[in-house]
Amino acid sequence: MPVTEPEFDVKVAGKVPVAEGVVLLSLVRPDGGPLPAWTPGAHVDLLLGPGLVRQYSLCGDPGDPSVFQVAVLREPGGRGGSAYVHDRLAEGDTIRVRGPRNRFGLAESSRYLFVAGGIGITPILPMIEEAARRGSDWRLVYGGRTRASMAFADRLVRKHPGRVELCPQDETGLLDLDALLGVPRADTLVYCCGPEPLLAAAQQRCASWPKGALRVERFVPAARNGAGTAESTAEGAFEVELVLTGTTLTVPAGRSILEVVEEAGVAVLSSCREGTCGTCETAVLGGVPDHRDHLLTEEEREAGDVMFICVSRARSGRLVLEL
Repeated sequence: MPVTEPEFDVKVAGKVPVAEGVVLLSLVRPDGGPLPAWTPGAHVDLLLGPGLVRQYSLCGDPGDPSVFQVAVLREPGGRGGSAYVHDRLAEGDTIRVRGPRNRFGLAESSRYLFVAGGIGITPILPMIEEAARRGSDWRLVYGGRTRASMAFADRLVRKHPGRVELCPQDETGLLDLDALLGVPRADTLVYCCGPEPLLAAAQQRCASWPKGALRVERFVPAARNGAGTAESTAEGAFEVELVLTGTTLTVPAGRSILEVVEEAGVAVLSSCREGTCGTCETAVLGGVPDHRDHLLTEEEREAGDVMFICVSRARSGRLVLEL
């Protein structure tokens, strides 16, 4: 079935600075009721205004259904979402939230290495608490521009002495990924979130690790390479059959499946339109997708039973979708 998600109003119960350029929002139901359940790695959409929908990782306690917490970094070169949160959103305001959803869940493992860069610490926070609750061995290496810019750093060091390594760039330089990831470990899962150069470097260092050992979450799309390039995939038109609506549509070159489906009047949830948020996840019943998202694992890509229609296309002449 098409993806459906809860959408509801929340009140801003708190807005406090937690680092240079970072504010922590506490969001509650206006009636005081419980919020939807979530798991470490999940994020929500904040519907800040017409055309202004942004995704933020939940960084509070999954065991507390009374409040969602998200930390928002001011992005001077951004598209307006962080500026709205920092400059216009105030305690007592009501906004719309959609979700939560999770494409960055914490898998079972006896050992974890968490690598965070800047605001990438946010999805890692509840993962750390869950790993500690499970009794797993874990370590966090956390980098940032300066110590003052690193949200939650002091709290993490106090709460988890001996397990947290802070690496402000102006004091220690860039994270030493060769030392961290140079030797593959069969018993360790690596969770990494942060700016694209960090993620790309981590993927390069983990190329010799066991398949699936590295899990990353991106805030923005990575540069296209490999599968999905003009050399490996036809960019021409293809058909999509929507089995629930009994419609077959042609997706021309230069247009996304999502655009064509919406134009035909079929309602589909979507948000980022960049293949990073997971909102438009759609079941594939036939055909071969050309995955261009930044969410699916290699195993999920090979299975070919779901795709993100905002960016992905087709390797076959026809796709059959559960829409």
